[in-house]
Amino acid sequence: MRRFALLILMVLLLLSVPGVALADESAVSAGDTAWVLVSAALVLLMTPGLALFYGGMVRRKNVLSTIMHSFIIICLVSVQWVILGYSLAFGPDHAGLFGDLSWLGLNGVGLEPNADYAATIPHQAFMVFQMMFAIITAALISGAFAERMRFPAFLAITLLWTTLVYDPLAHWVWGVGGWIRSMGALDFAGGTVVHISSGVAGLVIALLLGRRIGLNSEPITPHNLPLSVLGAGLLWFGWFGFNGGSALSSGGLATSAFVVTNTAAAAAALSWVFTEWIHHGKPTILGAISGCVAGLVAITPASGFVGPMSAVIIGLVAGALCYFTVSVVKSKLGYDDALDAFGIHGVGGTWGAIATGLFASKAINAAGADGLFFGNPEQLLIQVKAALFSIIFAAVATFIIVKLVNLFTPIRATVTEEITGLDLPMHGERAYDSIF
Repeated sequence: MRRFALLILMVLLLLSVPGVALADESAVSAGDTAWVLVSAALVLLMTPGLALFYGGMVRRKNVLSTIMHSFIIICLVSVQWVILGYSLAFGPDHAGLFGDLSWLGLNGVGLEPNADYAATIPHQAFMVFQMMFAIITAALISGAFAERMRFPAFLAITLLWTTLVYDPLAHWVWGVGGWIRSMGALDFAGGTVVHISSGVAGLVIALLLGRRIGLNSEPITPHNLPLSVLGAGLLWFGWFGFNGGSALSSGGLATSAFVVTNTAAAAAALSWVFTEWIHHGKPTILGAISGCVAGLVAITPASGFVGPMSAVIIGLVAGALCYFTVSVVKSKLGYDDALDAFGIHGVGGTWGAIATGLFASKAINAAGADGLFFGNPEQLLIQVKAALFSIIFAAVATFIIVKLVNLFTPIRATVTEEITGLDLPMHGERAYDSIF
């Protein structure tokens, strides 16, 4: 064990040797850099926002364990990204499948711009912006298996999934030379990379774990909806960095992405609420915040390619479609996607990817492509292919990872742990000292 620890320390010391150059300030735009760094901070804020969003929706005996999932992912993925993840996702291409390891430990990722990805900001600014996407993606998955996964297994699955699923998929879609990017697929800020992958992974894990004890036989309701509303507000706020920052500059494209992001979120919230009102008889705040997130998910891949009226349509469809999945399909099929990671992110992300093939316009972004409604039906076919490839890859790889981890440590909490709630058995803490 001591020799192994010493070996790891030596590797880390070698990686710490500086391999970067000072920036040529004449090549760096202060305005673009400021916008991307602020956007990175906004995207980081989304993960604590997600912790509150998810935390309020579980039972009080599981709120800390649920929040812990999101918070510890910030720490775990931040280190993984610097050491290995960024090089796998965005490093020099290897056969269209993944980046090589030449940027291991951020070697060569310095303060000069990298023209392949962003010509007006430091390479490290692009790197740290993309880091926040890797963080939030892993955190999204946790909503599907809330209240029933053991913490050691959660850590192992998260690390393996980020390395073996997220990093290669990010390279396929966004990396220079990535095969889905070369196919011509459009994904401005992560419909396939973030939302489809996390939603599908969440569904696979939920199916493998099985349903929570007491589901359908006892009340399992949110313990603190105001907490979830606060979390949804932070998600909405941070999403402007998520989509607007993906322009990688502070100009007109970022403005357009900002506008359509807000528009789709609002339209989807209205759509979910009115669909719920008609179907269920009452509009709920849980429905409003769920619809808002569904709209944000759906507009993500299209945000740099569509105009405001297209965003309205995308949002309206997303709200009704995700409500139907969560309220009808889930109950009929009987799977336990606890906090609707698949119902919102998997389904909403898939609709968003397809909608990009319908509504994309080169009048919005000349670097993109026209969609079906602007005379290019081929783009719709490309978007469908990209979505299907992402679904299949995420499902198969997640299944293998979970089965592998289960060989070494139990994944599901014991009956006693689950009935007690995971906060005390896993972390030795309670969220509240008294009943309120």
